[in-house]
Amino acid sequence: MSSSSAAIPQKRWWNGLFQGLQKMGRSLQLPIAVLPAAGILNRLGQPDVFGDEGLGWNNLAKVFAAAGGALLDSGLGLPLLFCVGVAIGMAKKSDGSTALAAVTGFLVYYAVLHAFPVDCAGGSTFVSGGTWFGTCVTDDAQVTAAAYQNPGVFGGIVMGLMSAWFWQRYHRVKLVDWLGFFNGRRLVPIIMAFVALLFAALCAWVWQPIGDGLTSFSKWLVDLDWLGSGIFGVANRALLVIGMHQFLNTFVWFQFGDFTKPDGTVVHGDINRFLAGDPTAGQFTTGFFPVMMFALPAAALAIYHCAKPHRRKAVGGMMLSVGLTSFVTGITEPIEYSFLFVAPLLYAIHAVLTGVSMALTWAFGVKDGFSFSAGLIDYVINWSLATKPWLIIPIGLGFAAVYYVIFRFAITRFNLQTPGREPDEVEEEIEKNLTK
Repeated sequence: MSSSSAAIPQKRWWNGLFQGLQKMGRSLQLPIAVLPAAGILNRLGQPDVFGDEGLGWNNLAKVFAAAGGALLDSGLGLPLLFCVGVAIGMAKKSDGSTALAAVTGFLVYYAVLHAFPVDCAGGSTFVSGGTWFGTCVTDDAQVTAAAYQNPGVFGGIVMGLMSAWFWQRYHRVKLVDWLGFFNGRRLVPIIMAFVALLFAALCAWVWQPIGDGLTSFSKWLVDLDWLGSGIFGVANRALLVIGMHQFLNTFVWFQFGDFTKPDGTVVHGDINRFLAGDPTAGQFTTGFFPVMMFALPAAALAIYHCAKPHRRKAVGGMMLSVGLTSFVTGITEPIEYSFLFVAPLLYAIHAVLTGVSMALTWAFGVKDGFSFSAGLIDYVINWSLATKPWLIIPIGLGFAAVYYVIFRFAITRFNLQTPGREPDEVEEEIEKNLTK
């Protein structure tokens, strides 16, 4: 057997793994798409909007805060969203039974974890408050919420993957006639109940050292200060090329770090901590605002100015659309993919400059966050939660100038075929026919 033929199975394995990871990354976008609603509801429930410091409608503020908090809850809401989203995204031809299997499994997993609270500190006694909750009571009757093992979003993703796998494998299984009612799709939720029980027991046993390791890593990244922000920014844009940036985002934004709210609730992740009022959050979100609101629209303007005169009108409409999309919503893929493949060097520069923006904003003490992306909508909504948000505007204008100069120089100097500069093969063919 030749070395080339022996390498074929290995190559296929790597290709399959890569495609699976890409599919996984796409499946994570489904639960993330829910976050804008969560962010808006949570923001409306803040004291300075409908609460005491705003309109004074406290009961309405409580309604909004509870609604947004349910989706952003790092113990139940977010993990459940990711569980269902991953299950639907990873299973081929998934349907409602896929989601039902995921929810069934997750509820069993969550309940089993909450059957084993972490030991109450200081000689406190654990008092059960129901299936999912409990308290630690001291001898002098001081009450605190009991703590449980919390794999968070990671646990939800694993449960979603297992739900997709078992659904794919067993949703067409036929049992004996007298058990025919449980054939196929009805069987999978039952299977997931037992699978989730075993997974929860495993998590209760091994999650403590894993969680401690993640905490140590997140602390190391945070302790790097502006350098840690910059590293994350470069990695985020680099992984976007292969569609795997959501892996990094999910753990940094929804898992790393913790903050205890005034009511004793603990939230995890840079985004959740920021929305909960953590003054130290925003390290891995702030630097995206100058890039998405200013720099990339400036790059779109440079691409428009470099287009051929007779194609400038068509390109202008497209660049205006993608530039406004980036500015208002923070959705950058349309403009990034317009130059990623024709000018990979430009994209590499863009990734590095994103890291510079992340580092610079954090070094200047700017702290801002978002529920969806770093666009104008989140910038305005979260203004009062941010620290020095006004600095984003001058920093963004500076990056806009840098991007415009770099893009225009590179496109014209190296004749990059960005939109509007492609060879006019059709027109050349017509001209040849006319001159015959």
